[in-house]
Amino acid sequence: MRVFYETWFGATANEKYSNSQKQFQSYFLSFASGARLELMQRPDISAVNRQDAGQEFHGYAHLAISVGSEAAVDDLTARLVAAGFPKLDGPRRTGDGYYESVILDPEGNRIEITV
Repeated sequence: MRVFYETWFGATANEKYSNSQKQFQSYFLSFASGARLELMQRPDISAVNRQDAGQEFHGYAHLAISVGSEAAVDDLTARLVAAGFPKLDGPRRTGDGYYESVILDPEGNRIEITV
């Protein structure tokens, strides 16, 4: 996952943090905009029904990443699809005026690529 966000979205990762007692590992990814994303892993958290709000699970609802222009959305979407990442939608203009596409990252999380 770290390599995916570094390669496709220009993220920079810190050194991996590990806590052997809790079997926890994480990276903080920093983006040029100042946004940060933490990727965490613990072997005792498994894929579960996301409808159970009290249960931890892998992933999140979605992440939107702005790439600066409609042409950049088109270009990045095409490159991701060519590399084998599933495209769910777009590029298109949404009902609320955003220009975006939606792809899946390597763990199946939705990524909205926006202007």
